[in-house]
Amino acid sequence: MARYTGPSCKLCRREGEKLFLKGDRCYTDKCAFDRRPYPPGQHGQRRSKATEYGIRLREKQKVRRIYGVLERQFRKYFASADAGKGVTGEALLALLERRLDSVCYRLGFAATRSDGRQLVRHKHVLVNGKTVSIPSYLVRPNDTITIREKSRQKGRIVTALEGVERRGVPEWLSLDKGAFTGKVVSQPVREAITLPIKEQLIVEFYSR
Repeated sequence: MARYTGPSCKLCRREGEKLFLKGDRCYTDKCAFDRRPYPPGQHGQRRSKATEYGIRLREKQKVRRIYGVLERQFRKYFASADAGKGVTGEALLALLERRLDSVCYRLGFAATRSDGRQLVRHKHVLVNGKTVSIPSYLVRPNDTITIREKSRQKGRIVTALEGVERRGVPEWLSLDKGAFTGKVVSQPVREAITLPIKEQLIVEFYSR
């Protein structure tokens, strides 16, 4: 499936806030957003007044970029959330959080969601003892996510796990760090998603 392969830092600058797309680098003085906190391009430093449509569009684009999802797939997630029970915006975020690449990131097996996607694609991840190579696979309560035995010595995985305390593991997941194993305790709830997201703006964007 197609995916964005350009500079990650440009996405943060375009959205006007850190999206933490480069892992630990985002916490250092090397962060491009800290150095140039304005949109990329020759007109990036111009002041422009955002319209109501523009505000909603930027919020939608921001969430897409955080989770590494392209427009067509994002629309499908929204349609699924809208068709289900409960609050549409919260249901949308829950679907995105349940993606296997995102869960690998949340458990600390990967430093970024992009790294989580690569782990899954390269068959380093088991779900309930079976290899799953689809990053968009949606986990369910009681699912067990494990790093394959042969992959546990990989430097990127070990380094990512060392930094998991800084990010923390959400309450709907549990981690056995020594066993390279995580478990889905429950469905993700809005309070456990600490990202600076205004999901109602996304609902309004698609409902216009």
